[in-house]
Amino acid sequence: MTTPDSASAIARITRAVADGETTAVATLDGYLERSLATQETLNAFTLIDVEGARAAAARIDDRRAAGERLGPLAGVPIAVKDLIDQAGLPNTRGGGFPPVTPAESAPAVTRLEAADAVMIGRTGLHEFAFGFSSENHWSGPVHNPWDTDLSPGGSSGGSGAAVAAGLVPGALGTDTGGSVRVPAALCGVVGLKVTHGRIPLRGVYPLAASIDTVGPITRCVTDAGLLYRSMAGDDPDDPWSVPIPVETARRPAELSTLRLGVPLPWTAAPMVAEVRHAFDDLCRALAATGAEVVELQIPQLVPSGQLLASVYFEVASVHRNRWHASPEAYGPNVSQRLADVFTYTADDYLEALAWRRSCRAAANRALSSVDALITPTVAALRKPIGQETIEVAGREVSYMSPLSHFTALVNHIGLPALALPLNTPNAPPPSLQLIGPAWSEEALLSIGLALEEAALAVTQTPPHFASAPAALR
Repeated sequence: MTTPDSASAIARITRAVADGETTAVATLDGYLERSLATQETLNAFTLIDVEGARAAAARIDDRRAAGERLGPLAGVPIAVKDLIDQAGLPNTRGGGFPPVTPAESAPAVTRLEAADAVMIGRTGLHEFAFGFSSENHWSGPVHNPWDTDLSPGGSSGGSGAAVAAGLVPGALGTDTGGSVRVPAALCGVVGLKVTHGRIPLRGVYPLAASIDTVGPITRCVTDAGLLYRSMAGDDPDDPWSVPIPVETARRPAELSTLRLGVPLPWTAAPMVAEVRHAFDDLCRALAATGAEVVELQIPQLVPSGQLLASVYFEVASVHRNRWHASPEAYGPNVSQRLADVFTYTADDYLEALAWRRSCRAAANRALSSVDALITPTVAALRKPIGQETIEVAGREVSYMSPLSHFTALVNHIGLPALALPLNTPNAPPPSLQLIGPAWSEEALLSIGLALEEAALAVTQTPPHFASAPAALR
């Protein structure tokens, strides 16, 4: 068991900036220096916006000097996945086509800026967010801070790597099949996948809009909640937004009062030994606190071929014209996957939508009897860069299967989920996934806070990046 390297970096920054103990510019410069110095090693960013970020930080300092009240994220440097619009900055979407420079930022970004966060740069990703490794044909692979020979996961790999290495205290990712939670798991940090419709998708390049989500990656649950609350809420101009009121923050849950469900046969899937042992140990530790951990037979919650049919038809609609005109303008891996995407028909999609609905109903029935479902976040922790298969339980399998097994289904049932690094000596540590009913983000964060308070969930800093900015110490 270990102790955490940091609590709320965001709270420390905002307090120090608001109280005049430091300035937003000085805070930013520490993170800029670290980000620039590690770019060759990690390749976490596609663009570091030095001038724009310094100008934004200076405006915050000027307002404080004028006696203005600052927002809840005052001076906090945030990285943005490079398929989310930022006004005036090129949006590459991780692709090889000419980038688009939008005139307006996505609401997820403008809401953070309204809270006085500072956007520091744009993070690398899997091409068009269509994959789980962030080994990008055009901008090069993003490297994992725990071992630079490893993938940080994807598709929001740059965001996960930047947070884990202390380049930023928080970052934005998108999640269509695990693209926030997988890099959070492989990089040993916290990732929140929200209920579909909770954070606006306007200004976010789609992969499959009916299940796409935007979410934060941070070093602790408190910080995930701070970013989430700043971004969440209805957007009448977004067709996917749902006008459900955003709950206020909750105190840490009482572990002894919780009833948590382990879904079977979903969690009986093959996984590497350290993940299996960590999950079993966590279940025993929860029981020791007085929590009730129960096995639930939910045969519908098993990933199947319908999962691909229910997303690929939408992916095809996004890329069909461009791919048919210029398939060579896509990286080889993504181009081949897109060729497969176009084989799915409207009939396949409609059948898959019925499957998706039945999975959602089964999950809702199960969640009526427990506070949350718990699974590992990923079934394997180490994906070597350049290697398409990894060994799991004695078999060589496509790396995408163990990385997405526990995450992808959650998007199809539209529910929120929280990924947390467990308190183990493994490097990177195994990760726990908490899944709750729709709109239960605050309940999940409350459980996550309790797990951190009990030292069952802990964020550690990768050893090679242990010299962190003051806010992280």
